[in-house]
Amino acid sequence: MKILLVGEYSNVHWTLAEGLRALGHEVTVVSDGDGWKNYPRDIDLRRGPVGSTRSTLRYFFDIARVWPQLRGYDVVQLINPVFLSLKAERLWPFYRYLRKHNGRVFLGAFGVDYFWLKVGMDCRTFRYSDFNIGAELRHTSEGDIWTRDWLHGPKGELNLRIADDCDGIITGLCEYEMCYRPFYSGKTRFIPFPINLSDITPTCLYNPGEKVRFFIGIQKSRSAYKGTDIMYSALLRLQADYPELTDVQKAENVPFEQYQQMLTSSHVLLDQLYSYTPAMNALMGMSKGLICVGGGEEEQYELLGEHELRPIVNVQPSEQDVYNQIYRRLLSGDEDVRQLQLDSIEYVRRHHDHIKVARRYLDFYASVC
Repeated sequence: MKILLVGEYSNVHWTLAEGLRALGHEVTVVSDGDGWKNYPRDIDLRRGPVGSTRSTLRYFFDIARVWPQLRGYDVVQLINPVFLSLKAERLWPFYRYLRKHNGRVFLGAFGVDYFWLKVGMDCRTFRYSDFNIGAELRHTSEGDIWTRDWLHGPKGELNLRIADDCDGIITGLCEYEMCYRPFYSGKTRFIPFPINLSDITPTCLYNPGEKVRFFIGIQKSRSAYKGTDIMYSALLRLQADYPELTDVQKAENVPFEQYQQMLTSSHVLLDQLYSYTPAMNALMGMSKGLICVGGGEEEQYELLGEHELRPIVNVQPSEQDVYNQIYRRLLSGDEDVRQLQLDSIEYVRRHHDHIKVARRYLDFYASVC
């Protein structure tokens, strides 16, 4: 099968491509590398500085050069309704070209889009999310921009048109499944995110008697949105109360190589306070033996069909609950920290191995006539 993957989030498409290629399929990834993260791709469509006339013209030239080559694929998959670094109102013709000159077209539900905001802001579907806590909306400037663009603007209109027109929709997390299923049950399929385990080995297994080493990565611009501000505050309290048990490392806008070094020398990763599910960053950490403190609600275990392992330290969106859960599960001695690390590795192996995940994609692709 000849497969085209357009766009990138957190290395999802490149990792999926590795799995599909291992199964004998021809795959092309076209993306900007997810911006500064610079993930691998086969065809580079990275845009220069926004606002620069020269970089804008160069980007249009690059698209005009690449797009005619994107013909004759059996499957096209888009990372998001906004699959190029263009205004949403300019993207429909590029979608229609892919639709006309290729086989089946699939939409990925892997990040922020119309349905994620619509359902997150209804204050009924989720007990908490990036946009609500119970019946209360969380108001952030970033959220307000997304509301304007996605719920009441051209991004939302594009999302609805593509979701209606495409052959299938693939949801990568429990939350995205809960958002799309009520509207497109007939063509939505949940498939977990892929992690390439072929060259990953556990790097820092805990030994009884040593301090538990916690790692948290903070992006200043997104700290309040992702909840790392609350998580970090809870960590500092734990370190002050139990200095003999804890060691805290914070990475704030550090180079990627240094970030990875700090991550792999830790036992525990704190990530995404308002999530029900671990996403790519947490899953990659878990594959190396880090325990995730973040989203581990029962809904996501049920969706995966996982009835045994509970390796994630699930926390509610409050500083006190983060403090309590970390102490109870990781510092009190009631649970075996090393075993939770091994369970984390097994969890990713069972549900996120990129070859297993690629087979599920192929099954879905083939099921759509």
